[in-house]
Amino acid sequence: MGILEAWARRLGQGGRIALDAVLPPRCIACGAGVDMPQSLCADCWGGLTFIDGPVCTRCGLPFEHEAEAGTLCGGCIALAPVYDRARAALRYDEASRGLVLAFKHGDRLEGARLFGRWLVRAAEPLIADADLIAPVPLHPWRLFLRLYNQSALLAGELARLSGGRLIPDLLRRTRWTPSQAGRNADERRTNVRRAFGVMARYQDRLAGRRVLLVDDVFTTGATVEAAAGTLLKAGASAVDVVALARVVRPQALDL
Repeated sequence: MGILEAWARRLGQGGRIALDAVLPPRCIACGAGVDMPQSLCADCWGGLTFIDGPVCTRCGLPFEHEAEAGTLCGGCIALAPVYDRARAALRYDEASRGLVLAFKHGDRLEGARLFGRWLVRAAEPLIADADLIAPVPLHPWRLFLRLYNQSALLAGELARLSGGRLIPDLLRRTRWTPSQAGRNADERRTNVRRAFGVMARYQDRLAGRRVLLVDDVFTTGATVEAAAGTLLKAGASAVDVVALARVVRPQALDL
């Protein structure tokens, strides 16, 4: 599919029509026929919950009620995260779970461009303030096994659409960490402690810069907290975070 898509882009509209004749476009979630490639059918689109209403100004947790601008959630009042702001495009729930996991673990990469547009919409004020854009990295062994870093794909699309300055390897994993799935908040924080480092060749470029960190799913925030802390210790002036999806009730879903 990827090779055919590449040729279709090179051949323009004619190539697109030819490809659709051979492989009619399908919903990237359920496989139903759709009018446009790399899109969702009406049913799958209608099931998604985008985070559009009032959110915690710090961590981006959606409120269930109206709130004034600048309002913090109880968690951020009790213990402020090290990053400045976090936002996510949609809720991670039963409707979005299959779509997200297929992208994260199932080699279903055709949604990357669509997801990039969602990220730009969710992170518009963060993008405007960012000097650099960087993804949360995978450990080299995990990257070898998976063949791609889904967060890097998202960061690339966000940078392409926004014109931001992307450094895809700004951060590196300094040690292998077991999967975060099934762990509670404290276990997740312990698991990723001292798991990141800044690539030495970017040390000078990072000093005094504001970084927009891109991840696939925000669950408890442990991973982005560890990554943001590493960037701040290395000289970044501030770190913001944007994720494709956010778990609103971590105890309800196992990621």
